[in-house]
This record gives sequence, C-alpha cells and structure tokens, in this order.
Amino acid sequence: MKTIDSLGDLTGKKVLVRSDLNVPLDGTTITDDGRVRASVPTIQTLLDAGAAVIVMAHLGRPGGEPKPEYSLAPAAARLSELLGQPVTLADDLVGESAAATVAALQSGQVAMLENVRYDARETSKVDAEREELAAELAAFADAFVSDGFGVVHRKQASVYDIATLLPAAAGTLVQNEVESLSRATTNPERPYVVVLGGSKVSDKLGVIANLLGKADRLLIGGGMVFTFLAAKGHAVGNSLLEEDQIEAVKGYLATAEANGVEIVLPEDIEVASAFAADAEHKTVPADQIPDGWIGLDIGPVAAKAFGAKIADAKTIVWNGPMGVFEFDAFAGGTKAVAQAMIDSDGFSVVGGGDSAAAVRRLDFDEAGFSHISTGGGASLELLEGKVLPGLAVLED
Repeated sequence: MKTIDSLGDLTGKKVLVRSDLNVPLDGTTITDDGRVRASVPTIQTLLDAGAAVIVMAHLGRPGGEPKPEYSLAPAAARLSELLGQPVTLADDLVGESAAATVAALQSGQVAMLENVRYDARETSKVDAEREELAAELAAFADAFVSDGFGVVHRKQASVYDIATLLPAAAGTLVQNEVESLSRATTNPERPYVVVLGGSKVSDKLGVIANLLGKADRLLIGGGMVFTFLAAKGHAVGNSLLEEDQIEAVKGYLATAEANGVEIVLPEDIEVASAFAADAEHKTVPADQIPDGWIGLDIGPVAAKAFGAKIADAKTIVWNGPMGVFEFDAFAGGTKAVAQAMIDSDGFSVVGGGDSAAAVRRLDFDEAGFSHISTGGGASLELLEGKVLPGLAVLED
C-alpha cells in the first residue's frame, strides 16, 4: 500500500486529505473527539513536509443536501485547537467558497471543505456521478491522502474515485489500522480470542463465518447472545432476538464444534423489567430468563469467565459491547472485557464503533490497548476477509 513517502517532495503542494470526522454531537458540542484526535498525526506530517492541507470529511447522513445540523464546524474548531493553528472551514464542498478558500491556502496552513455528503454524488451508485464530483475535488489539489479508515469500505467519490485521479497514498492512521488488524487476523499469535457483542447477530454473520476457521475461542455477549441462547433451546423473555437467524447460528455452533473452536456463551445474564437505566434488575442463569424480562448485560459469573478466557490469549480482538454500557447497572460485562484485555500480555485490538466508545465512556486508559480502531464497519469487513475498495485503490 502506498504511503505518504511515495508522494515525494510536498513543499508548496496542496494535498487533499480524506479524514473521518464523523463525531457524535450534542447540539454543536462534540461528545467524543476520538476521531478528530486520530486525524491529527497525518495532517501534522503533511504540514511538516511543507504542504497546504485541505481536509474533507462527512458527518452524519444529511441525504445529499446542506443541513446546518450536519455542518463540520464543530470538527473544524476542535481540529484547530488540537493543531494549535486556524482551520478555515469553507461554506460549501466544491462551490465558490471552497474554491476561494483553497486558492488562499498557503504552505503550512489547513482548510476544511464542508460535509462531503452535502453533495448527493458522493455516495451515488452511478460511477459517472461519483467521478464527476471526484474530478471537481481533484482540481483543488496536487495529491490525495486517504486517512479516513471508517469509510475505506465504501466506494465513494472522496474515498475511492479521487484516488484514481491524483497521486494517492494512505495516511498514517489508515496505515496503522491495516497493520494492526492484519496482525490480528493473518497468522495471529495463539491462543487467538475474539470477543463479539453488539445488538445483532446479522451484523456479525460474515465475521463469525470467517473466524470459525481462524480463532481458538469466540466469546459471545451483547444483544446478539440471545439468538445463540435461543438456538440452544433456551427462552429469552423480551430480550433482543433475531428469529430468522436461529438456524444460521445452529450451523455455526455445529461448525465450531467440528473445527475445534470454543464458543463461550455467558452462564448468567443481567435482566431488567424494562429497557431503562433505573429499571428493576436481577441476575439469572442464562437458561432461565423469565418471561417479560429483557437481558441487558452478561452477568457477573460470565464476566469473570470471559476475563479468564482472555487472560492467557496472545491475540485478542473485541468488537461490540457486552451490554447496554450507557446504563451503569448494565456496564459490568463490558468493563470486565476491557479490563481483562488491558491486564493481558497479548496483542489487543478494539474494533472501533461502540467498543471504542465504551472504552472512552468508561474511562479506560486507551494506552492500555495495543490498538483502538476508528472504524467499526471497516474493521468488521476486514475481520470478514473482504476486499475494501478504499484500500485496494491505494495498492502499489
């Protein structure tokens, strides 16, 4: 994969950088700036090389038209603070404001274009429409750096098409993501343990299928565990259940047994009378969830068992929380997994998305993990063994 070094001397050059600044907002306040912080090293590297940097990114799903609530203004302000210099935000993506902003940009300066998803061509399924937008963006710059790992699984104008029009390279974030996830999936040190959670089995079907031939242990928690429990014939009350996936899960359980892969399900579940932070709750055996109750976390026995299964691992990949960690009463399982990974001597990867958010929300030291991914969907697709278009286009 091409790196920034392959672009040669960047002094006086204008470089378009596709970052991932899709941060959660409370109004105009960023509630988790992890992705903005992760974008800084590549931008700083380019500035140090004498380039003028033009950042482009998306925020939310504005549906192909400008909507003030999806403006990148909060991200531009935070990036300015982190870089210690102004970041000028254009009022549009490829219009008059963008053109004027880019024209005024000097070496060592940073500008940001407005939300790429304000333009419907960005996510168009029609190649010619995406290519048209990519050409307009490419006219602003001399080179392109792809640093938004959270979108490299998308064939979009600012991710894929533009890389075919300009000298292109991976930024340091994308480079580190690929190296870390490859280390965790290609000839990993063993025991190789994968912890899967999150709400739906259907989101992880490809990952499970791929890992059944690679991992030594799969630890299953989160909302998806109830489909596994149902596949073993247990009642799950009002817990999240994908009935249409029960037969698929039965097949996975059989395949795991045949391949010698250990699938670990929780022995107990923390159940609640309702989906609420202050709901009545209790711990019950996983095969005795009462009618009308909803499972919102793995129980304390399971949390301890999961920790023991992680303790001797040489490679650990975690994707998806064990419960509704946003509610204090149901954060125990997620805390136990995170702590076990920190305590382990193994190479530990947090697979982005809600898992990364949980690490920060629950105040764990990010330095305690070998790698925390910035892209939940992209990391999942790499775990599935898929070819990601935004990476393939950067290959030598």
